[in-house]
Amino acid sequence: MRDAGEAITVVRPFAPGRLVFASPHSGGLYPDDMGVEPTLTEASLRSAEDALVDRLIASGPAHGATLLLARHGRAYVDLNRDPTDLDPQLIEGLDQPASPRSAAGYGVIPRLTGDGRPLYSRRLTQAEAHARLARVHAPWTAALEAEMHAARDRHGSAVLIDWHSMPERATRAPGGPRGPDVVLGDRHGSSCTAELTRTLRAAFEALGWRVALNHPYAGGWTTQNWGRPDEGFHAIQIELNRALYFDEAERRPGYGWSRTEKGVARVIAALASADLGT
Repeated sequence: MRDAGEAITVVRPFAPGRLVFASPHSGGLYPDDMGVEPTLTEASLRSAEDALVDRLIASGPAHGATLLLARHGRAYVDLNRDPTDLDPQLIEGLDQPASPRSAAGYGVIPRLTGDGRPLYSRRLTQAEAHARLARVHAPWTAALEAEMHAARDRHGSAVLIDWHSMPERATRAPGGPRGPDVVLGDRHGSSCTAELTRTLRAAFEALGWRVALNHPYAGGWTTQNWGRPDEGFHAIQIELNRALYFDEAERRPGYGWSRTEKGVARVIAALASADLGT
């Protein structure tokens, strides 16, 4: 069953299990009220998106996983950030210190594109910022909370897989070989069972992919917020190297798309059938 709202698409299987798949950064909707820097290219605007991740995890409902897919682009509102993580350099009249993320330009409403260019030639009003959060972040947060609680109520525990992608440059040293194909972030073992992390690592390595754990991504706000094993909520973040499947220059599926799509489907099937210790 598919529900589509302005901010989020939810796809529920006929027999929902304990798995909840979230893709908070694969949306590509940028409303006119965003008012970006006029000379900004579409490629820069969209450079922080988790390109095509929603399509890679589309087999989830066939294995009992509920999908939550963001519709808006990450540059509009970042759904993997605390809604209070506002940037005083971007939002006028904001009387709060900047977090390290917002100081770097990547708060809940980003100031910079994924490739480091300014998104705006103006500052946003507080009314604009809060309207965006109410329009996009609040519905996403409410939907994720509803699905996680429903899964735990049905099965005694809920398992959130927060799916992301990373540019190849994020894991490659200058002039060095390509970094890992997958990074698993379990907040250094605190956000889920060891069995869940081991199951995912083994499933990806069975594809011949190189897997790293917690470096350089240990799991963002969503993983931190929902990784509460003592309460029956387990969360892990997955970062897929876009070099596996995506042509960054053309912004379309690359030569490895079919292999990656089939590989992720195999991982999802293995995950759904495993004893995750939850």
